[in-house]
Amino acid sequence: MRHVDFSPLYRSTVGFDRLFTMLDSLGQPEQTQTYPPYNIERTGETTYRITMAVAGFDETELSIEAHAHVLTVKGEKAEEDKAEQSELLYRGIAKRAFERRFQLADHVEVQSASLKNGLLHIDLLRNIPEAMKPRRIAISAEAASAPKAIEARVA
Repeated sequence: MRHVDFSPLYRSTVGFDRLFTMLDSLGQPEQTQTYPPYNIERTGETTYRITMAVAGFDETELSIEAHAHVLTVKGEKAEEDKAEQSELLYRGIAKRAFERRFQLADHVEVQSASLKNGLLHIDLLRNIPEAMKPRRIAISAEAASAPKAIEARVA
């Protein structure tokens, strides 16, 4: 197993610590979290949608938080009353708590979230500020009518 130590680079760079942290995390074995399943789709030029299958959860048991380029979706099932008289023979619907994190790119913000038919839809918008957008710069042509002269003084 190969491991690259980025600690010398932390000392000599400013503002790239997030990049080196991401590179460090690539070398570590992933904890493969498969619950709940999700899709990420591009719905337009600057819009995206995350769809998560959260069957059995309602709006009060889910929480969505966006902070510092990380979108966190948490689900915690409320305790059921033991007053039910039925006996559960097989449990195929998961009732476990989950926490799923998504790394967001710069200038991506959460627009809305909705829960319908057991699917949680989170709509995202990439809002690039005007200062960051490419702009066209006009090229002006100088008139070549008068020759340019270099001034010189006689000593």
